[in-house]
Amino acid sequence: MKTSRTTKSLITTFGAIAALCVASNAMAAPSGLIPLPAEMKMARGHFQVGNQTVVCVTNPSSQGTADYLKGLVKALRGIDLASGACGTSTITLDLDATAPVEAAEGYSLTVTAKGVVIQSRAEAGLFYGAVTLGQLLSPDDHFGQPVTLEGLSIKDYPQYAWRGLMIDSARHFLPVVDVKTMIDQMAQHKLNSLHLHLSDDQGWRVEIKRYPNLTRIGAWRTPPSNGGPGVPTEPYGGFYTQDDIRDLVAYAAARHITIVPEIDMPGHAQAAVASYPEIGIRDLRNGGDQPTVSTDWGVNPYLFNTDETSLAFIRNVLDEIMAIFPSTYIHVGGDEAVKNQWEKSPAIQAQIKALGLKDEHELQTWFIDQLGAYLNSKGRRLIGWDEILEGGIPQTAAIMSWRGTDGAIKAAQAGHDVVLSPTNPLYFDNQQSRRNDEPAARGWVVPLEDVYKFDAMPAVLTADQGKHVMGAQANLWSEYLMSGWYVQHAAFPRTDALAETLWSPKSTRNWKSFLTRLPVQMVRYRQQNIGASDAAFAVDFTTVDGRNVALASGKAKLALSNQVASGVIRYTLDGSEPTASSKVYNKPIDVTLGQTVIATAFTKDDLKLAGPDRYDFTAASLLTRTSQELTACGKGALGLRTPLTPDSPAKAPVYNIDIFDSCWMYPEVRRDGVTSVTIDIARLARNYGLANEASKVLTHPRNTPFGELVVYRDTCAGAEEARIPLTNPATTPNVTTLNATLPSVTGDHALCLIFTAPLDGPYYAIDTVRLNQK
Repeated sequence: MKTSRTTKSLITTFGAIAALCVASNAMAAPSGLIPLPAEMKMARGHFQVGNQTVVCVTNPSSQGTADYLKGLVKALRGIDLASGACGTSTITLDLDATAPVEAAEGYSLTVTAKGVVIQSRAEAGLFYGAVTLGQLLSPDDHFGQPVTLEGLSIKDYPQYAWRGLMIDSARHFLPVVDVKTMIDQMAQHKLNSLHLHLSDDQGWRVEIKRYPNLTRIGAWRTPPSNGGPGVPTEPYGGFYTQDDIRDLVAYAAARHITIVPEIDMPGHAQAAVASYPEIGIRDLRNGGDQPTVSTDWGVNPYLFNTDETSLAFIRNVLDEIMAIFPSTYIHVGGDEAVKNQWEKSPAIQAQIKALGLKDEHELQTWFIDQLGAYLNSKGRRLIGWDEILEGGIPQTAAIMSWRGTDGAIKAAQAGHDVVLSPTNPLYFDNQQSRRNDEPAARGWVVPLEDVYKFDAMPAVLTADQGKHVMGAQANLWSEYLMSGWYVQHAAFPRTDALAETLWSPKSTRNWKSFLTRLPVQMVRYRQQNIGASDAAFAVDFTTVDGRNVALASGKAKLALSNQVASGVIRYTLDGSEPTASSKVYNKPIDVTLGQTVIATAFTKDDLKLAGPDRYDFTAASLLTRTSQELTACGKGALGLRTPLTPDSPAKAPVYNIDIFDSCWMYPEVRRDGVTSVTIDIARLARNYGLANEASKVLTHPRNTPFGELVVYRDTCAGAEEARIPLTNPATTPNVTTLNATLPSVTGDHALCLIFTAPLDGPYYAIDTVRLNQK
């Protein structure tokens, strides 16, 4: 059923106060605190903070934190705090070696009638106390007004040392200003590790002065063609200069965030090999040919060589990386290194034999060991994806586990430090819902609740083994995150859930409490122009007895809900936008054909949680299915939600596809009176590197040069109802509409829709399918 968004607003007001038990003290959690502090107690008195309230420091080294606090409160509340001497009626930042919380990132915060005091034994803890105060001073949307703080005592500290996000600038380059925006938001969530993915098949994104071709060639790619007119001719790309990196490192460090660089090796090396062919598998090159920077997403075959020439190149690159990134850890990738080139190379096979290794997996272990030893000699530590476990665990390596948690468990049991980053639920480039307004993404749904309930500590580990779990991070792979807005929309508010799971004690975490505190955070996103998703609160519509009953009767009971079952849903039937005085939804609504329902979720205080959603209850809407409502033939799930143009930073139409089979199922619908079908389609670039899975792509026989869209009744082996020829891609628009007459049938029937276009041409996708009645 088609749901359309009439506006795309976020919350404009604050949420309710959550009642919960913290430690042994039952109290009301101040609205909007995320992550929830470890311990809180109410106290007597109150203190008002407004313009010219003084922020002071007891140690000059803390002035940076004081300045940060002033800027944060200005941004979130519009209050201008002043600097001055410590005394009564001040906000005091006290760096004290005897502060009550021992943890370096821990702090205490007290509010009394005499003022606010934040204490910590280290600057990091003082900073996180300032972040908490910034949240206390932005409890609603009353921007510019003073805030009265009730008496309060907080003792707080994190549960994990590694609390992170990964940004992939290799697939789509994220400019410095957008990286800084993400750093600002990470700081406000008490995250402390930013993993920057700087190289891949599709781009090399950091200046290496000794090897200028890495950015002269490797940072740019030719946009892929969708076969039609208007293909972009300008190369896509970009890179960070070393001065850019120094700026970002300093900006992050001031917010107590460490940037961990990743140079992916030995696989995902196509951009590097395109820049310097001599570091690739030379004896497989054909007459000196070299690859171009890849335009294909997925897994590509190019690997680094493992000879001394390549290792010297890598050491030189690492030297320059270490000179601009002071992080203890250097990430070397190690994932998805398809070994075909190594298997076919006589030189590589001779090296495996000479080294006494069993196979290519052991060669990768040897290769990673060389990198680890070199990094250790420079006072650094190697970290890599869990594939580096194959062939044996390199003694110098820490593991980042993405293929579930097994790699983390195996590594921790062997005494290696680990960071958990499993695809489910910590790949934030996946969709947040199945709503029609979801932007481009991977095809799985990773909802907010799944992130919140993630536990970074595998239950099978002993206490001693658990000490090797450094923490976790969420990954923002950017094949479908084309600009800063897409990155923000994918990250937030799921990052709020991640932050609380990594910071707050497990005993205090509560999903319902989190939901009551989240609305205030959404106000902060709006105040800072962050493109956070409101999918968790947005209203969805369902016909209780199904569409077919509604088509037959001309009426239905319409159920309204949202993903997190939170808030009060209000609705209208007159086409107007719901307000705080609109009718409250408490049971399915009786509607008849021709009616329009518009609904919005509010807090219990009647304040908006999301923009309004609209449902037009018509025969046309009941007979229409969008890309999100179609399923993949045979397996149900459509694996990707792709944009019309792969590299466009602007918001673009998106389509659900299965890259292995151009086949969709339209679910059973009442066909009485249906005479034709209208299908909106799009031509997309077929830019997917499938490596060893390429043979799994299905082809369908065609009768015309450019193929057809074939419509079958009930199943893909059913009666053929229509065969619509496709036009020449080179001369027709990339978005078009197909029409066909359908035979007259009665009863409920599904449709199978198959494109028979050749595999060496563009990929065809379906936007909407509309069955038309007389």
